[in-house]
Amino acid sequence: MKVAVVGATGLVGTKMLQVLAERNFSVTELIPVASERSVGKEVEFKGKKYKVVSMQDGIAAQPAIAIFSAGGSTSLEWAPQYAAAGITVIDNSSAWRMDPTKKLVVPEVNAGVLTANDKIIANPNCSTIQMVVALQPLHAKYTIKRVVVSTYQSVTGTGKAAVDQLFNERKGVEGPMAYKYQIDLNVIPQIDVFLENGYTKEEMKMVKETCKIMQDDNIKVTATTVRIPVVGGHSESINVEFENEYDLEEVKSLLASAPGVVLQQNDTAQFYPMPLWAHEKDEVFVGRLRRDETQPKSLNMWVVSDNLRKGAATNAVQIAEYLVQKGLL
Repeated sequence: MKVAVVGATGLVGTKMLQVLAERNFSVTELIPVASERSVGKEVEFKGKKYKVVSMQDGIAAQPAIAIFSAGGSTSLEWAPQYAAAGITVIDNSSAWRMDPTKKLVVPEVNAGVLTANDKIIANPNCSTIQMVVALQPLHAKYTIKRVVVSTYQSVTGTGKAAVDQLFNERKGVEGPMAYKYQIDLNVIPQIDVFLENGYTKEEMKMVKETCKIMQDDNIKVTATTVRIPVVGGHSESINVEFENEYDLEEVKSLLASAPGVVLQQNDTAQFYPMPLWAHEKDEVFVGRLRRDETQPKSLNMWVVSDNLRKGAATNAVQIAEYLVQKGLL
């Protein structure tokens, strides 16, 4: 199984290599691909060094799968060229997510939509992934009408420059600014650019992607996305309104047995999900489950996941695992 990782030297690309190794994905030959300025650099995978090759050389190597994490413009230009060469592309950028001809996949939720004909598969936005993993078992049982979500997102979602900014500020060191404002000891209520409706692009991603992944355009989603000075993962406060009445103990049971979900709820012991504990884990952690006492058939929940793993690298690798398992390559 030849596997290319496109954007192998970046923050998410590096995590892709780590996750492929940890999950023991059947890589017989790794092809690390990056931009021209990184060609010739070395990356390490399972204790062995590999030289980074160019985009064109990545195609020439004829991998079965190419996992892209190199930005939207790169994906728009190169993913069709890889696909035309018979290579299955799993793309982590926003380039193809809302393309009606492309599948947007979270394996625990909708892997069944994939076929052998899908040569460009979109990996959803990190904050959407963890939310739909937590919501899917509840939607299947009670039918979701509306979701109100506020996110508390790690600086790792922006990239290495943002991590550097945070730690420079923490040490009192001057340095390049990934954000317009200080991030240490602060929260920034803007992720991505503002759109005409006053929402940010990140917020609208959550709105649109949720309906596509869960295959239900009737689900109403409204989001506020916020950047916080954390490196371990994204947290989300989610209020869900259902069509049907629910039982809180049954909700806990559904989540505890749901694929990819870990229930962490013990109010007496003050036990609940936190980025500190989600860091370097593949699961979605759910807690603080409680009835919304102001609105019928409504639930409050707290959802945390490592955005570089389940929110990006792990989800992409899980898609690859599913393709292999079902013989779709």
